[in-house]
Amino acid sequence: MVKVTGPMMSLSASGTLANTATFAVWKGRPYVRNRVIPANPKSSGQTGMRAMFRYLAQAWAGIGASPQGTWATRAAAKAVSSFNEFMSYNQLRFRDFKAPTIAYPEDTTDVEAVAGVNTAVAGERTILLTQPITTANDGQCVLFFRSSSAVFDTSWENLIAVKPISGTDDVVHIDGPLDPGTYYYNMRTATDDGQLSNEIGEISETLP
Repeated sequence: MVKVTGPMMSLSASGTLANTATFAVWKGRPYVRNRVIPANPKSSGQTGMRAMFRYLAQAWAGIGASPQGTWATRAAAKAVSSFNEFMSYNQLRFRDFKAPTIAYPEDTTDVEAVAGVNTAVAGERTILLTQPITTANDGQCVLFFRSSSAVFDTSWENLIAVKPISGTDDVVHIDGPLDPGTYYYNMRTATDDGQLSNEIGEISETLP
C-alpha cells in the first residue's frame, strides 16, 4: 500500500483503474494499492477470520466503557482508534488460535463458563446448533467449528461462527445453507480475558 497526496489529480480519488490499481482513503489518508482478487473468497481460512471479525465488530459496543478505555494508550501510539486497535489485536491473537480479550493487557484469572451437552438438529438445508450454558462465570463467547470429516481438530480455519454468552441462555447458531451430507461440529467457550476452553464434544448431523 502506498500513501499518496493527490492521486489522479484529486485529493479524494477512489475506485480501481484498469483492474490494476485501487485508490481509496483509509483513516483520512489517501493511498493506492494493487488490486487483489482472492482466489477463493469462501475458503475455510477466510470464513473463519470473517466469523471472528464479525463477532468482534458487534462485541465492541457491549463490552463497556471501562474495558474500552484500556485500549486507548495502545491505540494512541499507533494513531488509530481504540476500536481499530481492539479489532487488530484480537484478529492477530486469533491467527495464533487464541481467543479474543475484551481488555488490554489480557489477564489470565477469569473462570470459564460451564457448558452443557451440545446438540445438532437438521432443518431445511440448515443445521441448528445449540450449546447450553450451565454456569456463565466469566464466559465471553462460544466458538462453533465444522468439518466434513469426523474426529477433527478445531482451529481458526474451521471456525464458522462466534456467538456471545448471555448468562445461562442457550447459545445457538444456524449453519447453512448446506448441501446434503454429514457434518461434524465441535464447540469451545472463551473467557473475557481470552482463555480458550477445551473442546466440548464432537457431534454430527446428516442432511438428506
